[in-house]
Amino acid sequence: MTWTQHFLLFTASDFLGLFLIFGAWVLIGALIERASDKRPSMSLLMVQHRIDWMQEMARRENRIFDSQIMNNLRQGTAFFTSATMITVGGLLALLGNADALANVAQDLTLDQRPTIVWEFKLLVTLTFVTNAFLKFVWSHRLFGYATIVMASVPNDPKNDKAQMRADTAAQIMISAAKSYNRGLRSIYFGLGSASWALGPLALIAAAIITFAVLYRREFLSKSRAVLMADAAACNDPSKQS
Repeated sequence: MTWTQHFLLFTASDFLGLFLIFGAWVLIGALIERASDKRPSMSLLMVQHRIDWMQEMARRENRIFDSQIMNNLRQGTAFFTSATMITVGGLLALLGNADALANVAQDLTLDQRPTIVWEFKLLVTLTFVTNAFLKFVWSHRLFGYATIVMASVPNDPKNDKAQMRADTAAQIMISAAKSYNRGLRSIYFGLGSASWALGPLALIAAAIITFAVLYRREFLSKSRAVLMADAAACNDPSKQS
């Protein structure tokens, strides 16, 4: 079959679903990372807390608590790195045996299209999961860099290098968290793209639902409301003791 013939195997609904799943992925990322100061996302609200954390760390003599937190962050990132790597391997293995998937999907959806259609659907999910894996790997490495910079912060808070190194560690950590969040979003949409096996309408619904879930958690959740209240209290001198 030629590429044109392969192209004709997909319906307009299939292409709409693809456009929505990738469009929603890009759009929610832009909304989260480029939110305004008046209406920040949950991720942006955490940026200042990371900066404050490093400033407090620079003033602490005993930094075991800080190292334990960093270790927990790296363990979480390592877990997702391993999980996505295994998933990539599983999807690649499934691509090599797409006939079995096609047979199961045909029984469920009565869709009699050739195996190449199911291989392409797997590739879409593989794209999201592979992106997540790369983001988690980089995030894990950045958290490692941040840990090293933290270890180089002088114990004397009056040392000129103390605050400078603390700020450097905070900025590296912010980059690590951004990459980590991007990996998580790729997992969300990767799971959503798997619904394409049930048909284009399922893919369209999954794209909308995934976008709505992420938007709610970043802009409408109770956790965000708590952080917003905390930020307002810190910026209001009358509420500071």
